[in-house]
Amino acid sequence: MFIKETVKMEKRWAQVEQGDLRLSDLLARELNIDRSLAQILAQRGISNFEEARYFFRPQLTHLHDPFLMKGMETAIDRIKLALEREEKIMVYGDYDVDGTTAVALTYSFFSQFTNNIAYYIPDRHKEGYGISTLGIDYASEHNFSLIIALDCGIRSVDKVDYAKGLGIDFIICDHHLPGNEIPSAIAVLDPKQKDCGYPFKELSGCGIGFKLAQAYCEAMNLPDELYTQYLDLAMVSIAADIVPIVDENRVLAHYGLLKLNENPCRGLKALMEIANKTTHYTITDVVFILAPRINAAGRMGHGNEAVKMLLCEGDIALVQSNLINAQNTDRKSFDQHITLEALALIEENEELIHRKTTVVYQQDWNKGVIGIVASRLTEKYYRPTIVLTESNGFYTGSARSVVGYDLYEALVACSDLLEQFGGHKFAAGLTLKPENLQSFSQKFETVVAATIHPDLLIPEILIDAEIDLAQIDSKFYRILTQMGPFGPSNMNPTFVSHGVSLIGFPQIVGTNHLKLSVKQQNSAIFESIAFGLANFEELLRPNTLFSICYMIEENVWKEKRRLQLNIKGIKIA
Repeated sequence: MFIKETVKMEKRWAQVEQGDLRLSDLLARELNIDRSLAQILAQRGISNFEEARYFFRPQLTHLHDPFLMKGMETAIDRIKLALEREEKIMVYGDYDVDGTTAVALTYSFFSQFTNNIAYYIPDRHKEGYGISTLGIDYASEHNFSLIIALDCGIRSVDKVDYAKGLGIDFIICDHHLPGNEIPSAIAVLDPKQKDCGYPFKELSGCGIGFKLAQAYCEAMNLPDELYTQYLDLAMVSIAADIVPIVDENRVLAHYGLLKLNENPCRGLKALMEIANKTTHYTITDVVFILAPRINAAGRMGHGNEAVKMLLCEGDIALVQSNLINAQNTDRKSFDQHITLEALALIEENEELIHRKTTVVYQQDWNKGVIGIVASRLTEKYYRPTIVLTESNGFYTGSARSVVGYDLYEALVACSDLLEQFGGHKFAAGLTLKPENLQSFSQKFETVVAATIHPDLLIPEILIDAEIDLAQIDSKFYRILTQMGPFGPSNMNPTFVSHGVSLIGFPQIVGTNHLKLSVKQQNSAIFESIAFGLANFEELLRPNTLFSICYMIEENVWKEKRRLQLNIKGIKIA
């Protein structure tokens, strides 16, 4: 992180509700595990041995029947007809990680059955998000009669009607919230439709594409391997799009990580080699190492480059990965420059500093990185944030929220001042007329100020269980890791321990991180790292007792493994 100074904001420590302690005791006995781990299982909805087995041992057989999704049978019938007639099929998707992985998966899968197929990613700067008129016109000019749209389209009512007028059918595979009107496509696959009975509502856009491939294999009695070979792509989309890693996503993430670490597609393997990490990937590694590089293509160049890389074979994949890695380097430079400019705009305006929201605009900011900048500003000031730039005569931007606040609903309340918007409770995109900027900024502030609880404007550390350091051993950690893959709705557990003492003296590493060794009375000594907590260096002394909240992780150095604590917060006793 290049923002060296952050707002000095004391984080709240909040304990997850313990739930039924008798259930925790029962699970501890039945599973022969530490009671604190049993407590965490109970908090996550596990109530008996069978549910625990399902949780700890995800199986591909746990995937839901794809034909439970509304529209799936119709979609498969239309695709079968297109293949029989040798129609030209366009696979259309968004330019972010979810969209490009979805396009790569769906294009590659159906390429096994036809040569009359191509993919199309809209240009972020010229066409913007979602189905574009330019894309439909391209399809018409090149005689495509079927478009399979992925990670977009659920609100493209007018565009689907326009395509229909040109003789082009649509199959929409989306996971975003539908509007009041559903597009008149041949089939709409979106579990969030009110009348869709699919049992899991939180698939990624690529996940919907995966279910389409699964359904085709089932309908045609084809081997499962024809679609399970794409588990790594589905997992990357789940990690990057920050969807809940529960239920079906947990199964896909689990097996996708196995494939990524054992036998990734050539494009991902090349990207892993460029990133100088080729093994032991976790969801967090995918989020911070692979996803930004894949995203960089759509941010700095064209999303087509990301799809091309994911589809490449042999040495070409390495060449394409180098191109994308270079784009990511450029992205970092733009990101840093724009963030510093945005920080200056806020710091120079007394009114902006004391608001409940941040809305900033600059005409020449790069459209491809303003979403990242919005995340940076949210991290610093911890409040709902919108960053805008100019595009095609409008102001267009990205919005980010804080945990617990529904940003999308706030935008709905301001919709009279917006030309268009879309997204979900934590992140969204929006477009408005230049003359509405001031009115929108004020109304957004008014709406948020009236609806956000003051506690939500203070970062929170959610603690799963209180334990003694003496409870942490290899068995404890082994069972803990089996609770993964970790991510939204199944986060890596955070523990708290009190009466901790320092061994030796803490050491500042990097710009503002703290390296220290700690223990409790009867525990072993644990080496620890506390990112961003260098301000505690002068407060901690060997005779000082304090409390820590932390995650447990494994530090691997020169093939040696040892447990260490990743400290998230410190409180002096």
